[in-house]
Amino acid sequence: MKSISEAMKDFPERDTIQKQLATYKREVLTNPEWKAFYRAHSEITDQMIDRSLPKLLEYVDGRKNCEGCTSLATCQNMINGYEPELFINGKTIDIRYNRCRTRIASDEFKKVQSLIKSYSIPKEILSATFEQFEQDGRDRFNALRLAGDFIKSMENESDGFKGLYFYGDFGVGKTFLMGAIANALAKKKVQTMLVYTPDFFREMKTSIGDQTVDEKLEVIKTARVLVLDDIGAESMSSWVRDEVLGSILQYRMMEQLPTLYTSNYDYDELEEHMSYSQKGGVEQLKAKRIMERIKHYTTPVYIGGKNRRER
Repeated sequence: MKSISEAMKDFPERDTIQKQLATYKREVLTNPEWKAFYRAHSEITDQMIDRSLPKLLEYVDGRKNCEGCTSLATCQNMINGYEPELFINGKTIDIRYNRCRTRIASDEFKKVQSLIKSYSIPKEILSATFEQFEQDGRDRFNALRLAGDFIKSMENESDGFKGLYFYGDFGVGKTFLMGAIANALAKKKVQTMLVYTPDFFREMKTSIGDQTVDEKLEVIKTARVLVLDDIGAESMSSWVRDEVLGSILQYRMMEQLPTLYTSNYDYDELEEHMSYSQKGGVEQLKAKRIMERIKHYTTPVYIGGKNRRER
């Protein structure tokens, strides 16, 4: 059997192919990253370069694709989010692919997001950060400061388990700030559950039929950090107040698990809301019992400002 070089002698386009190979080889040999690799490996021979030329071209093309790349969506490499690296493999020069900085950042973000569980919370809230929260007002600055204090308290469990109660008008950023808290906690490997309370309470009512109430309650009750968003916006019933919300708060009080809230109501207004059931009755004592579990284990924080949703 003839060798490739011998076979090439009889090939009519031999000269053209040889010129093309020489062009490819020059492209590799003039590449700055290849030059650095070559200087670091004195064992490389011309034969190794010729033998490995297809891999070297793949490497050069891959490195060019990485230049100026800013997102995984625009990645042109063979494996999305991975950049080529040369290494010596016996008598050849080979390639392995490693995660690029954009892929690493994306994977880290997903890891953080996996620590944030949510129920009917908008996606943009789940990626909120403190830096995005506008501080145009003393009360907003104070809310941000207390949010930071809460993050620090979670680093030292002996500091207790007191949560936060954000209240104020529509669209001022109460839920957004809770999302920022969840993200900051996730970076510290602390899991947070954010729950849009009205939707959750409605689902609990429908769950009576398929007997999944206890299962769903268990997920909410046992969350390391629980955020009950927009409490007071729901249609209140005695069962929701006493058997659902009361059960959650009682468990979390006994287990010393922090609960945070957002609401359009202050403490007194929320207590009044909870005292009225859909059947028209007034149950002030039961509402007060729930509110004692909220007031005693949270710090009230007013958030003012304009409605950010009306931009």
